[in-house]
Amino acid sequence: MAEHSEITASLRAFQEGYNKNKRLKKMNADWDRVVLVEANDIPSGHTLILRKGELTIQEGSPESPDVKIISDSETLADMFYGDITPTRPYLNGTLKVLGTEDDVVRLDFISLMIWGE
Repeated sequence: MAEHSEITASLRAFQEGYNKNKRLKKMNADWDRVVLVEANDIPSGHTLILRKGELTIQEGSPESPDVKIISDSETLADMFYGDITPTRPYLNGTLKVLGTEDDVVRLDFISLMIWGE
């Protein structure tokens, strides 16, 4: 089980990787979304805000997110650090991504662009 602070650190690493990637920022310049990242085994919620190609992170849960990413704390930390891809936890049901199909595909592509396979 990961702690809230570990999830926060992994999201900061993800944010840094995203914001350093000029191609990714340009590709997402018109994709404004609010994303909830929530652990289901500890009290931990974060908000990812994508606006005009920039990614920011806030602690706490948004009122009405466009996309929800829900999993156990260890999976979230490992995924946002890039230690694992979202594919296996998504397929085995430990990771839930709730949103439109376009949003889910876009998030998968973003993680691939940041961390690779």
